Amino acid sequence: MQIAPIPTLDDETNQIRLMTAEIVANHIIPNEHFLQRRDADTPRRWAELIEMVKERGLWAPHLPEEYGGMGIGFLKLAYMNEILAWSPYSNPVFGILAPNSGNQKILVKYGTEEQKKKWLEPLVAGTMQSCFAMTEPDQPGSDPRSLQTRAVRDGDDWVISGHKWFSSNAKGAAFAIVMCRTEDDSNTDVNGRMTQIIVPCDTPGFNLVRNIPVWGHPSGHHSEIILNQCRVPLENALGKEGSGHQAAQDRLGAGRVYHCMNCVGQMWRAFDLMVKRSIERKVHGGPLEEKQFIQGFIADSYMDIQASRLMTIRCAEIMEAGLDARTDISAIKVFVPNAMHRVVDRAIQVHGALGISGDTPLEGMYRGARMLRLADGPDEVHRIVIAKNVLKRYHNGESWDFGL
Repeated sequence: MQIAPIPTLDDETNQIRLMTAEIVANHIIPNEHFLQRRDADTPRRWAELIEMVKERGLWAPHLPEEYGGMGIGFLKLAYMNEILAWSPYSNPVFGILAPNSGNQKILVKYGTEEQKKKWLEPLVAGTMQSCFAMTEPDQPGSDPRSLQTRAVRDGDDWVISGHKWFSSNAKGAAFAIVMCRTEDDSNTDVNGRMTQIIVPCDTPGFNLVRNIPVWGHPSGHHSEIILNQCRVPLENALGKEGSGHQAAQDRLGAGRVYHCMNCVGQMWRAFDLMVKRSIERKVHGGPLEEKQFIQGFIADSYMDIQASRLMTIRCAEIMEAGLDARTDISAIKVFVPNAMHRVVDRAIQVHGALGISGDTPLEGMYRGARMLRLADGPDEVHRIVIAKNVLKRYHNGESWDFGL
C-alpha cells in the first residue's frame, strides 16, 4: 500500500503520514505472519519494531510530549490513525493500544502527580498493563447512568462492590479504572453520580471470573469481574468525586473519531486487496475485473470509503476547533462502521473462500465492523441523539448548519 502527500495538509502532517506509512507498509505488514505467532522469536520481532518507532519519534502519538508522547494534537493523530489501521498490529507497535491509551488520556487529564508517577509512567513505558471496567451485565451499556457498581466511603477508603463484564484487558493488568456509583438517586445531577476509581488488580475482593468468548474465540480480551468489598484509598479516585461520567465522555468522544479513522484505514486495505484480487483472478474465461458485478463492488466501495473519510475528518476538524461535535460524532459512529461492513463484505465476496480464512485480514475486519455497531453506543442510540440535536436546533430557530 502506498500514500502520497495531500496538498491541502501542512508539511508536518504529511511527513507524519509518510513516516507512519513507511513503517506499516514495509516493516509491519510483511511481518504480520510472524507477529501473530506465539513462538520464541516473536518477542524479539515486536521489540525491534517498537524500537524503530521510538527512534523515529512516533511513539505514543496520542499523548503530550511531557508524558512521553508526540504531542501532535487531535487532527494529526486522526490522519495518522488512518494509516495505522492498515495492519491490526500497528497500534501496539506505536504504543497506542486500547484500553491503555484511553486510560493514559484519563490519567493525564484527571490524575494527580502521585497517580501519574505510579500508574501513568510505567503504562506509557510499556512495562505495565491496565484494564477499563465500565460495562455491567445487568445494566444497558447504552445508559451509563444506570450502572450499579457502588463505592462507599469508609474512613480513608473506598469500599467497592459490583459486577462488571467486557472489561478490556483485565487478564495480566496491574490495575483497573472502575466506573463506580458514588452518589445515590437522591442526587438530582444524574451525571454527577459516577466516579472513576483506580483499583489494583491484586486488591482482595477483585475477582477475575473469566475471559468472555467473543466471535468463537474462547479466550478473548474482555473479562468478567466481580468486585466484592474491594478496599482502596480515597486518593485512588480520578478527579473530583462525581466527575466519572464526564471523564467517560472525554474518553469516548475522541475514541469514536479514532475508531472511525481506523475503520477508514481498514477499508482502504480491504479495497486494495479486493482490487488486486479482481485483476489477478481469472474465472469463466476472463479476469474478475471485467465482470460488471465486480466493477459495481469497486465503485460502491470507493464511494463508501470517501464518504466515511470526509465525514470523519470533518468531525475531527470540528473537535479540533473546540466546537460542539456531538451530532457529528454520532453520525460517523453510525455511518462509518456500517460502510466498513459493506466494503469488507464485498472484498470477502471477491476473494471467495479465501476471504473467510485466516490467510487474509478480511475475516477479522468483518468481525470488527460488526462489533463497532454495538461498541461505544449502539447505532439506534446514536440515531436518536442525531435526531434530538437537529430538532433542538430547529426549535431554537436555528438550521441544520452545525458549523464547519
